[in-house]
Amino acid sequence: MLLDFEQPIAALEGKLLEMQKLADESGVDVNEAVAALQAKIKALKKETYANLTRWQRVQLSRHPDRPYTLDYIEGMTSTFVELHGDRTVGDDKAMVGGFGELDGQTVMFVGQQKGHNTKQRQYRNFGMPNPEGYRKALRLMKLAEKFNVPVVTLIDTPGAFPGLEAEERGQGEAIARNLKEMFMLKVPVICVIIGEGASGGALGIAIGDRVLMLENTWYSVISPESCSSILWRSWDYKEQAAEALRLTAIDMHRAGLVDGIVKEPLGGAHTAPEQMISTLKTTLLKTLKELNTIPAEDRISQRIDKFSAMGVVVE
Repeated sequence: MLLDFEQPIAALEGKLLEMQKLADESGVDVNEAVAALQAKIKALKKETYANLTRWQRVQLSRHPDRPYTLDYIEGMTSTFVELHGDRTVGDDKAMVGGFGELDGQTVMFVGQQKGHNTKQRQYRNFGMPNPEGYRKALRLMKLAEKFNVPVVTLIDTPGAFPGLEAEERGQGEAIARNLKEMFMLKVPVICVIIGEGASGGALGIAIGDRVLMLENTWYSVISPESCSSILWRSWDYKEQAAEALRLTAIDMHRAGLVDGIVKEPLGGAHTAPEQMISTLKTTLLKTLKELNTIPAEDRISQRIDKFSAMGVVVE
């Protein structure tokens, strides 16, 4: 799938393929022309992706070929045992989690899971968890605390499921309880936004010692489309809404709302999934090593202080 701003790059790559095919068929030496065109493509890519608008980054975060939570977990771990159910209602397929071995260290992974095709997306409810999903996530995090295992959450959701049945089962309470309990977890907690980070649906598993964002992701109280529909009664102003929301990784880091940005391959995570997974694994191992040196009580105090310092309160 090509996004609008990627069309000029795709056109040049098409010409490159034609040139290489012509050279193979005719036997003409076109190495210099190929090298020049490759250099031009590389330069255009760097210029394009270095100057993306906020809306374009939102589009990249939703690219259907981006790695999802289970792709990262399976790519980073040598062993992964998925755990199911909240022990109250059922097993929410939009929220996944379990123990994984990360270079010999056991880690509890929790995250929202989207699908790679229509059938999977329906099965995973498009990555929108119900209350039982958040309760499952909390159950797994408390289990990790019991066995002194660090927690890594991978966030990628357009929001918690907004259906009537979700509200009847206590969607708001489930998310609020997660926020409270995650502040007090005695084990290291790392939260990574790997795609969309929308509203309380994302925040429900995003309270941690370190909150990181991949380069082409977004994190906000509302999506650009929903913001546009509220302010202008139309989705046509989603680009203006994205600019006003300042929802990119760069914006969040400047505002002090996240602790770091994980670099993506040129063109986005979907262009080189294995490279992206390897980069995130290296970042997690480095961060876990740092957090493991901090006593539990100090980590909890720093976690509370970090989030308490966000925003402004006027009485």
